Amino acid sequence: MAEAKSTENTRFGIHKIYLKDCSFETPNSPSIFSEDWEPEVSLELRNTAKKLTPDMHEVVLSLTVTAKLEDKTAYLVEVQQAGIFLIHGFSDDDLTAMVGSYCPNLLFPYAREAVSNFVSKGGFPSFYLAPVNFDALYTQHIENSRGTEPAAKDAH
Repeated sequence: MAEAKSTENTRFGIHKIYLKDCSFETPNSPSIFSEDWEPEVSLELRNTAKKLTPDMHEVVLSLTVTAKLEDKTAYLVEVQQAGIFLIHGFSDDDLTAMVGSYCPNLLFPYAREAVSNFVSKGGFPSFYLAPVNFDALYTQHIENSRGTEPAAKDAH
């Protein structure tokens, strides 16, 4: 197990990273390959966490990538990249941040690679997901759940 973060009273380690589920669909093939390739691509992200033991947590990062040409779906990729993490001795707030931001950040490169491989093997031009700022997404989620809005960027 890789120890990534440790102090005297806290420990964090990666026990296992694995592909939990995946799906690739090309519902309009082979005709979609004769279309001009200017897709509209959308990305949906979800993150779930489950306590396995008092110190072991499974975190699952789910990505759905859909590429469309007008009203036709060129491809749909769904990936659930998961990890089992040792998280010991952190406060409840820090634990929530670990499973809500830190762990998904570790899982994302694996999920991005899986999506890229599926798209290429499906016969489509290379596709690479841009990096995601999980810290910002987590902060936004926390602020929304508390009923507060992030501070406005422009003061009037």
